[in-house]
Amino acid sequence: MIIVNEIKGDWNERKRKLKQKFAVLTETDFLFIEGKQDEIYIRLGVKLGKTKEEIQEIITKLEIR
Repeated sequence: MIIVNEIKGDWNERKRKLKQKFAVLTETDFLFIEGKQDEIYIRLGVKLGKTKEEIQEIITKLEIR
């Protein structure tokens, strides 16, 4: 399981790529509270009609340069 803190260094780049890939996403969708990172996966999953695991996989597979 990937945790937002683990990708913090490239999180801004991943957010940008996710917003490009899924135009329905907004900056608000990416807000999270420390200690409640799992909520971001659930929120994105609901918005995109995907499971938490599918969202984690999408984020993990994004190509970051």
